[in-house]
Amino acid sequence: MHTDTKGIMAFQPNSTVKVLDPIRENYDNYLLIDVGSNMVNKKFSRDLESVLQRAKDSGVQKIIVPCTSLRTSKEALRLARIYPGALYSTAGIHPHEAKSWEDNYYDELRDIAKNPECVAIGICGLDYNKDFSSPDIQRKVFELQISLAKEIKKPIMLHQKGAHEDFLRIIKTHLPLELPAILHSFTGSFEEATDYINLGMYIGITGGLCKDSSGSGIKKLLSAGTLTLDRILVQSDSPFMYPNARAANLTDALKSSLTQRSLGFLQRYCTFHRNEPCSLPILVELLAGFIAKKPDEVALATSINALKIFGMS
Repeated sequence: MHTDTKGIMAFQPNSTVKVLDPIRENYDNYLLIDVGSNMVNKKFSRDLESVLQRAKDSGVQKIIVPCTSLRTSKEALRLARIYPGALYSTAGIHPHEAKSWEDNYYDELRDIAKNPECVAIGICGLDYNKDFSSPDIQRKVFELQISLAKEIKKPIMLHQKGAHEDFLRIIKTHLPLELPAILHSFTGSFEEATDYINLGMYIGITGGLCKDSSGSGIKKLLSAGTLTLDRILVQSDSPFMYPNARAANLTDALKSSLTQRSLGFLQRYCTFHRNEPCSLPILVELLAGFIAKKPDEVALATSINALKIFGMS
């Protein structure tokens, strides 16, 4: 939980030197869990240690590294073992990579997913916006990964763009899932999200919140009360999805509510070209503004959701 404690200033006798109470430097951070940061991305290859330290300094206690291929699933598991308790991995094939699927992938993903450091299957799903993999192959690989998640009884991270009807149909054929399902980095419509929420799914919110000017997306979900705190997870999706706190479609009142401490991490270490997990405090403050809650309440609720869903201590 976040407190912006002001230092108590005193003056030494016969001196003009200000003495600050030591409590001034002992700020309490929000309690944060980033459920989606692409730490295997090459943009973090040179300074990962510093990135993780900044995340910790900003209040991010744990980071889940979502995977898109067999290679990144193996690499994320390796990183999770190097940074135990701080990084966790997933195991999955993104729809863009579905064309790479080979017969041995199911067994290899299962072997990765059985490790305690691996907390979910995914990112998997359907993406018809780009033709990196054919729809037929995407659907086949998606169903295989749902089956894998059900077999090993771990949560599943989902992706859907331009394929809502097929996506929903496949999900429904596997009901009851009997495992948590998370829409990773959700940027879809109000109607799509409502369908997912009605099926008990969780919605991952990113800095895309700042860009939504559709009137029928994530902001409408929040303002209408359709998406409640018990179904929200927060993720930086770094190095992507920079939360632009200066976006023109954010109100002045919302901008003025952001704390200098959180803005400091965002403005000093993050850019449009490389977002970092330490931007998560700003995302939480923005989210809190949209749903009229206190930021520490949002941080705690989303962290409890993550701990519960992914079985992290």
